[in-house]
Amino acid sequence: IMGRKSSSLVVTLAVLFGAMTAICVTLIVLMFTKTTHTGQLYSSKPSDPEPTAPPQNQPYLVGVGRADCTGPAADVPYLKISHFWSKRVCVQVLQALQQKYGDVYRQDNVVLSGTHTHCGPGGYFQYTLFMISSGGFIKTSIQPLVDGIVKSINRAHQNMRPGRIYRNRGELDHSSINRSPHSYLNNPEDERLRYKDNTDNQVLVLKFTDLDGDGIGMLSWFAVHAVSMNYTNRLVSSDNMGYASYLLEQDKNPGELPGQGSFVAAFSSSNLGDVSPNTRGPVCMNTGLPCDYLNSSCPVGGTKMCAAFGPGDDMFESTRIIGQNIYRKAKELYATAVDEVTGSVQSAHQWVNMTDVSVQINDTHTVRTCKPALGHSFAAGTTDGGGDLNFTQGAVEGDPFWDGIVGVLLGKPSNETKECHHPKPILFNTGEMNTPLPQLIMLKMLIMDTEVVIAGLSNVYTHYITTYEEYQVQRYEGASTIYGPHTLSAYLQKYRGLARAIAQNQVSELPVGPEPPFFMESLVSLLPAAPVDRKPANTSFGEVLQQVYPIYRQVGLTCGVPQGSELRDKTFVTVEILDNRTETWEVVHTDASWETRFHWLKGSNQQSNATIQWFIPPSAPSGSYRIRHFGHYKALKGLRPIISPYEGSSDVFRVASSFYY
Repeated sequence: IMGRKSSSLVVTLAVLFGAMTAICVTLIVLMFTKTTHTGQLYSSKPSDPEPTAPPQNQPYLVGVGRADCTGPAADVPYLKISHFWSKRVCVQVLQALQQKYGDVYRQDNVVLSGTHTHCGPGGYFQYTLFMISSGGFIKTSIQPLVDGIVKSINRAHQNMRPGRIYRNRGELDHSSINRSPHSYLNNPEDERLRYKDNTDNQVLVLKFTDLDGDGIGMLSWFAVHAVSMNYTNRLVSSDNMGYASYLLEQDKNPGELPGQGSFVAAFSSSNLGDVSPNTRGPVCMNTGLPCDYLNSSCPVGGTKMCAAFGPGDDMFESTRIIGQNIYRKAKELYATAVDEVTGSVQSAHQWVNMTDVSVQINDTHTVRTCKPALGHSFAAGTTDGGGDLNFTQGAVEGDPFWDGIVGVLLGKPSNETKECHHPKPILFNTGEMNTPLPQLIMLKMLIMDTEVVIAGLSNVYTHYITTYEEYQVQRYEGASTIYGPHTLSAYLQKYRGLARAIAQNQVSELPVGPEPPFFMESLVSLLPAAPVDRKPANTSFGEVLQQVYPIYRQVGLTCGVPQGSELRDKTFVTVEILDNRTETWEVVHTDASWETRFHWLKGSNQQSNATIQWFIPPSAPSGSYRIRHFGHYKALKGLRPIISPYEGSSDVFRVASSFYY
């Protein structure tokens, strides 16, 4: 979040990722005005003194916006490590904003903060490890993200109005567990006694209203991973946080389709590092018995067989339950929020080379951070999704076989790096590769009244940050703490410096720090070019392969590859009801609706099929319906590829309260 001082106002901006299944961007813009609003003067007769209405706090200017940022829905790998912002996305967003707004929105006053999902297309990172894991650099993935974020900012900027902000905080139980409790128990007992649980169960809500008190938006934070949709999922999804946003926006925008309506509900992630929504805990899938407590593996099948589940019977039900829990708590806190946020908005920004930070831990000892490296337990994955190879969590010794293979590819770590990261056995020695350049982290801090919030997934992905004690255990989170055992101390020291600069009005004196690179070359895609689309003889694109029954049935269609770039701000699917009064069709659901699913299957000979499902809710009115599909197909005209639109429709079918109608 950002701040900009001028003679008349201070500006702040928060961009939040997540909402519906189609994945959109929501934006809340705040401006603190220095204009004083006083109550209207009145009197009962001319000679009476003129009482003044109670003084009111100075209002902010508040704007909300939302835009679709769905990337390609097919033939692009999901970024299973995690899915939120990269430095490259931030830079491209800022470049676009500067072209339109000049220096209003800048690097030091814009934050992109995510809900986090593992169910979205990858390919928008510029660093080697991420490019390898997600098919390289994929322009069709990054461009929808950038365009959607910029469009949401434009919309929020255009609809800013005077308003007020209220906050509320409460606890949400039975919606998260610690997936590395063994690591947590390594923390000092006196520190653990300060907290009720081994996860942070606090939900914080900011309520945004206009001056009449009408709600225009909400921003909340809660610490839980968005991995209710497990590693077997193949559908694009914004997971539990996105479903919470979907539910609240449906509440506040009655009658509107997902992604439409004036009220914006942004659900952002907080300190979720070791927090899982799979509340049944980890069990061995082949026996049903609990996994090994220390290393989360099974006697037969290893880490891949150990997985955490719940609370539902499948991942869709689990997503619904956790998302609904978050939504209900946020709605309750929103409705009862009366504590008004007041005062100016201040911020500080600094670039830090986290590979070389000196930390004074006491009067006599100084420690340093390390060049980034990932440990063996990183490859083991977590109980939310284990690794495919024979790695286990809790490894404090290397493996000669894997160390040899990875050492040939990435280079062996120096003795200095190995000693710095101890007791982590280094698997990926990313910090001593020739490329990329040293990891440079953007630190930002916002001061707004006295509330403290960790917007954990913001701007740049830097893996995990454990305590020194948890690092010693070397489960997944410790192995993924890339700057070594003193990473947390370094961050705390740097953030204390930012807070001190704000408190002492010395932000302008902070060193800007070394800005990270923005690579223009050597960004290669590992995916082959999209082929032309073909269809069976004597058929057309969009032709229905299996019709609906008179009541309801899944629908299959001949389709093209749903890359998605041509359908931004549109939809692959609509469910429509016939209005008998006007004989027109009204859209009641899109592909962003929880009630619909769009499955794409690549067939042989470059022929694709799609299956559309509509799970009819009890609230669906009786009537005549149809399901439609929209897409594009790629064909060659001469030697030139041509992309053309197509659409298909089911027969009309009825939804009735009983089969006897």
